[in-house]
Amino acid sequence: MADIVTPEVRSRMMAGIRGKNTKPELTLRRGLHAAGFRFRLHDRILPGKPDIVFPKYRAVLFAHGCFWHGHDCHLFKWPSSRPDFWRAKIDRNREVDALASAALHAAGWRQGIVWECALKGKARLPIENVLAECAGWLQSHTQFFEIRGSA
Repeated sequence: MADIVTPEVRSRMMAGIRGKNTKPELTLRRGLHAAGFRFRLHDRILPGKPDIVFPKYRAVLFAHGCFWHGHDCHLFKWPSSRPDFWRAKIDRNREVDALASAALHAAGWRQGIVWECALKGKARLPIENVLAECAGWLQSHTQFFEIRGSA
């Protein structure tokens, strides 16, 4: 299937997609900061450059976009144009995520993932619930935490 926009327009659109300070990430940061949690952002020293780092709790939180990380939810759909490119791109993103997760675990960091579908779309959860679950996980000793939209 041919793209409905010119390559120049598509390039401009793709260049506008941010890797940092996304809407889901900002929502989490505002809510957790208001709840009294203090953190660092995008620590380049840690594997995977976690979105939010809580040194006091030895925990990191990723705000994963469902499309870019190939999440199995209603927000993810394989693109019909250039399927080989997109399959390789998203598979590589998943591979990098797994490597970063293993390295963080080996270094003794607890990890949390909040999927975009938990904060947006038809399966979204109330933001208060998402923030309460994140706060509960941070104060626990649970090694891994993941929250996704209701299915």
